[in-house]
Amino acid sequence: MKKLKDLAKKNYSVKMADSVLAKFPELTDKWQYDYGVVFKGLEYIYENTGDKRYFEYIKKNIDYFVQDDGSIQKYSPEEYNIDHINNGKAVLFLFRKTGEEKYKKAAQLLRDQLKTHPRTVEGGFWHKKIYPHQMWLDGIYMGSPFYAEYATLIGQDEAEEIFDDVAKQVILCAKHTKDPITGLHFHGWDERREQRWANKITGCSPNFWGRAMGWFVMAIVDVLDFLPQDHQSRETILAILKQLIDAVLKYQDPETGVWYQVVNFIGRNGNYPEASASCMFAYALAKGIEKGYLDSSYVKALERAYEGIIYRFVEEDENGLLNLNGVCMVAGLGGNPYRDGSYEYYISEPIKTNDLKGVGAFLKASAWIERFFK
Repeated sequence: MKKLKDLAKKNYSVKMADSVLAKFPELTDKWQYDYGVVFKGLEYIYENTGDKRYFEYIKKNIDYFVQDDGSIQKYSPEEYNIDHINNGKAVLFLFRKTGEEKYKKAAQLLRDQLKTHPRTVEGGFWHKKIYPHQMWLDGIYMGSPFYAEYATLIGQDEAEEIFDDVAKQVILCAKHTKDPITGLHFHGWDERREQRWANKITGCSPNFWGRAMGWFVMAIVDVLDFLPQDHQSRETILAILKQLIDAVLKYQDPETGVWYQVVNFIGRNGNYPEASASCMFAYALAKGIEKGYLDSSYVKALERAYEGIIYRFVEEDENGLLNLNGVCMVAGLGGNPYRDGSYEYYISEPIKTNDLKGVGAFLKASAWIERFFK
């Protein structure tokens, strides 16, 4: 644990947060889910340090979107895109801190999308209206933690209903995407088996994309912040977390400590160590250990992961600001041009420096590792 403690003392969370503020002074071009990952990381760092700059940065950017009447600029609820819910976590954070009514109204607007959001036959949210009858691992992170936190702010009857719905989303997605052989989870599932990428028997996409599983484990540790201790599905969700973490750890690269873009093909031609998934797994490990969802036997894997992330992906530029290299820019299923979920597809997507999905996950992981040693 000494290496992890030494790395925690270097306060990489603050260094990366300051780099974000310098390089991305405004995140206002779109109501975009990856900004929400950064805002959540900055929220944790603000809690750790009390540095108001991080609070003001979140507020300034969210205030661009959230109007005085609670409406949200550049947000289109009729798209029924679960990604649009993710920034709601920052809206709830600002409501908790300021008590301003406009944030509550904006959060209600996002919750209203979920009231009419299309669902699978069993009640799982579609990933997007344009991706019908599909659940993706990503979508659980985008929707469920906000939904669970929202439930803590409202009356008990509706809260109980929401907590049950949140648990249902996690459990359904886990059930339908889990591979019984490896214990890993496939990126997406089509209940109709209509998509070209969907297995005709299981409905699953064909590969294990690292970041998809990263979204899923982050979603679970974040949902558990709000799901009541006595909720009937809490133990089931804890078991899903542990099973997936155990499966993922079998594919932690023994050489670097990080994870590959397509998790189960370490060293295969074209595959590469990928930063965002590695940061997401590190975050889930750190928070899981800190919260007692995982025992201390997982610390060694966390130490290897974080050390690998720092030495493999993080570099300082000539201005003393940090960069995060090695982030897959985007990956999805279907659409136009059609994404078939093949190995070749996942390794063909561009690799980027400072993609905010990776940066946000790094902020979250670093904040919780540093909190671990406070």
